[in-house]
Amino acid sequence: MEIYVVGGAVRDELLGLPVQDRDFVVVGATPEEMVAAGFKPVGKDFPVFLHPQTHEEYALARTERKSGRGYKGFTVYSTPDVTLEQDLARRDLTINAIAKKPDGTLVDPFNGKTDLENKILKHVSAAFAEDPVRILRVARFAARFGFRIADETMALMSMMVAAGETEHLVPERVWQEFAKGLAEPQPALMFEALERCGLRPKLLPELQQLPPPFSGPLPVRFAVLCWPLQEAEIKALCDRLKVPNEERELALLACRCKDLLNGSSPGDLLKLFKRADAFRRPERFREFLEAARLSELKFDAIRIENALQAAMSVDAGAIAGKATSPAEIPALLDREREQAIEKGKP
Repeated sequence: MEIYVVGGAVRDELLGLPVQDRDFVVVGATPEEMVAAGFKPVGKDFPVFLHPQTHEEYALARTERKSGRGYKGFTVYSTPDVTLEQDLARRDLTINAIAKKPDGTLVDPFNGKTDLENKILKHVSAAFAEDPVRILRVARFAARFGFRIADETMALMSMMVAAGETEHLVPERVWQEFAKGLAEPQPALMFEALERCGLRPKLLPELQQLPPPFSGPLPVRFAVLCWPLQEAEIKALCDRLKVPNEERELALLACRCKDLLNGSSPGDLLKLFKRADAFRRPERFREFLEAARLSELKFDAIRIENALQAAMSVDAGAIAGKATSPAEIPALLDREREQAIEKGKP
């Protein structure tokens, strides 16, 4: 039994980046031997085990053969005679197909270290074309590292799109990779890659322009991305990618409220707060303001934040106590909040 650290942990160590998680490949072992050694089996589609102490993942060396459409359309072959080189050959990019022995020696049959040094993203073999999710992964790695995609890899990605292989992408996997790419330091490079290979118009037809430079949490970034879109377009995009509720809600809120940001009167500002549900969800409202700022919209964020604080200082319970009937409460509360906003002006 031989054990190697593989993939992202080796890549990031070579790049001088912090290593978050380590994955291991085990060569020359059977599932029974792993269990006998105390490892806990967790893999459903192929043999993966958790270390009894560290709980890190150890996968038996394996090969894969295409047997159907999509990322699950593979038959896995994993026996003690599968070599490390065969396991590495099934990986997506050369920079992810490097292994390290316990003594620190690298096993690099596809020259991934050289591609790291030259800042190039290059596919390992023609088997890359068997999994369309890899197109998204390459685009995401471009956004993370700022590396150039090799010409031959871009040509293969374009061929995959033209052949219709990407029509079998699973929405959850698309969002998983897309969301990671949005969170990377240079997300515009992901969009450039998707545009060049022809996947953007097929997968993301609503997003016809590169996003401005942005930062912040994922919901804010997604709202910035959707800022130029109409509500129906945002809903269509979210439905297609099965976008989680937090990101979907902020993008839609921004679409519905952005035209109110330049309101000047207390009444205008109160209308904004009520439409954005700012009194119940002030943190989400602040994320909306951050998305607006990153979208280069010209508005006075400090004035809006101060107005919200003034309006929130009104004691709704006290107002309710003054009302002669429940029906009067909303109007009384609105009037008090408008007055508080007016008094709070600098």
